Amino acid sequence: MHSSNIPAGLVSALGLTQIIGYGTLYYSFSILAPGMSADLGLSLAEVFGVFSVSLFIGGLSATYIGKQMDRIGAATIMTIGSALAAVTLALCAWSPSIAIFAIAIILLEVSSGMVQYQAAFAALVESDPRTASRSITYLTLIGGFASTIFWPISATLTSYLSWREIYLVFAALNLFLCMPLHFWIRSLGKKAGEASIQPRETVIGAIPPHARRRAMVIVSFAFALLGFTLAAILAHMVPMLGSIGLGAAAVVIGSLFGPAQVLSRLINMVFGKNLSPPGLALLSAVLIVFGVLILLMTGNWLPGAVAFAICLGLGSGINSIAQGSLPLYLFGSDGYGAITGKMAAARLAVGAGAPFVFAAAMENIGLSFALVANACLGAISIAAFVAVAASCRQPATATA
Repeated sequence: MHSSNIPAGLVSALGLTQIIGYGTLYYSFSILAPGMSADLGLSLAEVFGVFSVSLFIGGLSATYIGKQMDRIGAATIMTIGSALAAVTLALCAWSPSIAIFAIAIILLEVSSGMVQYQAAFAALVESDPRTASRSITYLTLIGGFASTIFWPISATLTSYLSWREIYLVFAALNLFLCMPLHFWIRSLGKKAGEASIQPRETVIGAIPPHARRRAMVIVSFAFALLGFTLAAILAHMVPMLGSIGLGAAAVVIGSLFGPAQVLSRLINMVFGKNLSPPGLALLSAVLIVFGVLILLMTGNWLPGAVAFAICLGLGSGINSIAQGSLPLYLFGSDGYGAITGKMAAARLAVGAGAPFVFAAAMENIGLSFALVANACLGAISIAAFVAVAASCRQPATATA
C-alpha cells in the first residue's frame, strides 16, 4: 500500500523545515541580538522588548491562522508562511530605522505561526488523522535539534557576517528550501484528495460535545500556565544558574536542556505507546515542576542543577508532543487547525510576558521566591490536566 510510505517522506520534509523555521526565526535571535542592539543604538533589553511584543502579537494571530488552515489547508498556509518569512527576514536585514526593524520582527513572528509546529501538526492531521499522533512524535524528535544546530551556526556566522547578512542567508533558506518543500507537501495532499473518492476517515474526540467548551478552556489554561513556567526559566536559565554560584558550569548545564528534550521524545517513541495524550500532558507538567523544586532544594549543588536541567528538558520535550496529540485525542480531527490555533494563541500570549515577569520577580522578591511562585503555577496546570483526564474516561467511539 503506497500511502504508508507518505508519512516518512512527509515527516522528513517537515522535520527539515521545522529545524530551519525554529532555527532562523526563533533560536538565532538571542545570538544575533547583541549585534542588533549595537547597530540600531538600542539597549539589549529594548531589543528583547521588541521580541517579546512580537511573540505576543504573533500569538494573537495564531487563532486566525488556525482557522485559515482548516479552510485552505495547512500546507498552503505553510507555503505562504515560508515566503512571508523570507520577505520579512530580508526586510529586517534592510531596516534603516528602529520602526521598520520592529515591524519586521513582528511580521517575522506572525510568519512563524504559519510555518512552525502548530501548522506542521495540522498538516500531519490533514494527511492522515489516524497516524497523526505517532507522526507528531517523530516530527518533534527531528525538530528538537533546531537549537542544537542553529545556536552554533548562528554563533559561527557572527564571526564572518553582520547580523543583517546572516538574516539574508536565513531568508534564502526559507525561500529556496522550505517554500518548495511546503509546496511539495501541498501537492501530496492534492493527489491524496483526488485519489480517494470515499470520505476521509476522521478521529472522534474523547470529550462529548456538551463538555467540549469547558475542556477546551481548561486545557488552554493548563498549557498556557505550563508554557509560562517554562518560558520564564528558559529565558534566564544560564544567567540564573550563574547567579546561584555555578559559574562557568552554568553554560554546560544549560546545554543539557536540548538533548534531554530530544531524549524524552525518543523514550516516548519507544515506550510511550501505552501512555494516552492526557497522561503525556500530565507527565510533562510533573517533570517541569519537579525540575524547579529540585533546583530550589539543591541550590548550587552541581548534581542538583544537572537534574534540574534534565527534568526541565524531558518535560519540555514531552510538552510539545502533548500540544499536538492532546487536542486531537480530546476533540477529534474535525476543525483541528482552529482548535490548536486558539490554544496556541492563549499559550503564546501568556508566555510572551514570562521572561519579563520572572526577571522582575527575581529582582524584587529574590530567586527562591520567584522559583516557588513558578512551581505553584506549574502545580495549577497539573491539577487542570488531571481534571481533563478525569472527564474523558469513556473510550472514543465513532458515532458519526
